Amino acid sequence: MSTTVGSTTSGVAQTQPVVSVAGSSSADAAGGSVIDVSNLVSELVAATEDPQQTLINNQTQQVTSQISSLGTLKGALSTFQSALAALDTPNAFQLETANSSDSAAFTATASSGAATGTYNVAVTALATSQQLLSNAVTGSTIGTGTLQLSLGGTSFNVTVNSSNDTLQGLAASINSAAGNPGITATVLQGSSGSYLLLSSSQTGAANTISVTETDGGTGLSAFTYGTGNTGNYTQEAAAQNAAFSISGVNFSSPSNTVTSAVSGVTLTLLGTTPNSSSSASTSASATPPATLTIGTDTATIESNIQTFVTAYNTLQSTMAQLGSFDTSTGTAGPMMDDPALEGIQNQVQQALYSIVDTGSSTYNTLASIGITTNSDGSLSVNSATLSAALSSNFSAVSQLFSGASGVATSLNTDINSALGPNGSITTEGQTYTAEENSLSQQTSQLQTQMAALSASLTQQYSALNSLLSSLQSTSSYLTQQFATLPQVQAQQEA
Repeated sequence: MSTTVGSTTSGVAQTQPVVSVAGSSSADAAGGSVIDVSNLVSELVAATEDPQQTLINNQTQQVTSQISSLGTLKGALSTFQSALAALDTPNAFQLETANSSDSAAFTATASSGAATGTYNVAVTALATSQQLLSNAVTGSTIGTGTLQLSLGGTSFNVTVNSSNDTLQGLAASINSAAGNPGITATVLQGSSGSYLLLSSSQTGAANTISVTETDGGTGLSAFTYGTGNTGNYTQEAAAQNAAFSISGVNFSSPSNTVTSAVSGVTLTLLGTTPNSSSSASTSASATPPATLTIGTDTATIESNIQTFVTAYNTLQSTMAQLGSFDTSTGTAGPMMDDPALEGIQNQVQQALYSIVDTGSSTYNTLASIGITTNSDGSLSVNSATLSAALSSNFSAVSQLFSGASGVATSLNTDINSALGPNGSITTEGQTYTAEENSLSQQTSQLQTQMAALSASLTQQYSALNSLLSSLQSTSSYLTQQFATLPQVQAQQEA
């Protein structure tokens, strides 16, 4: 006789003997294990655990999918916000360009807020740096001592001794000296001897070079230079400021890069302009003055608006996929009918199709500046219409996006709210996380319960196994005794 328990752990019924009764042989009579306790307990525990664990696993898979989908939505909204940053404040529309009519004389760049307009520019002199050429040196050594070199208000010392008392040694020491503010020394080999060329890297009249001997001696006096002592060098280039005028106002600058003349504008002076001297002819035949023109950078703004449309189309596609339902396959998107998704979709649509108070009855919607909706929900831009709107009423277009109730402003506010600490998306994410943690705890509790059940069943069936083993031994003994009874009776009758 045998007893079996069907195992469905793998989905296919299996039959395994878990109880066997010993035969009547002398070997069986010795008794032994009757029940396969380990296998029987394992199958009974699995039959109890598997349905519950399958339910937990299915719920966990669903919650994990929801958390992942919510993360996809959050990422798409954050990416979309990056495009809004170029449109959601009035400063975002304060983009200017600077153009020079004479790029050989100067170039210019404009930062946000620069005043638009056209300005006459005359450059009479560029800022230059000083360059000094020493007298010819014919000897192999130059002497020893200490020189102090200054550039503008900064000084440093160079010591010359037996290790560097050559013109090349002096030049190398100057170039490598600590605290050197920008004096470069070069040795030139001429037909009359060697020359030391000192060049300043700093422009401006204040940045002159001076060289004095500070050791108390005169060993290096041939290389000194300064006020009242200019005989040792020839000035090849003077240190001077740039001189220029803007709309008749004269300026002087120690640098050819000028940031303080026109607010928000950086000028880079490259050369002098024709007729830039004070005595220039003002006749009709004179060369027209160079001009600096500051205007609104509509090209960049148009590009930012196109980027906004492209970013929205990406967001719209993502949201549509998350909340979709494929009728041909009966497959639902992971966030179909999800309240957080539907909520942000409604807010986005409301902002896109709102009428904004721009101060203009002509340009107060996205459609009015050329941004329209396609059949699939995406947006398109009519570049000609957008360009015309920016040219006709730039302020209205700016207000349409960046005003207090503007499209970009409203979208940014809605997304910040949804993604904020108490927002719908954040709250839903916290709910899913709590569910995931709860399911993990259920798995842990189930495993604890099954361990206890396994121990209990093992104890019960082990005791039963001992009893059955004892009964099996008794049965075998009685069987053997009954088998001898006919032989005894036959012997008595004989």
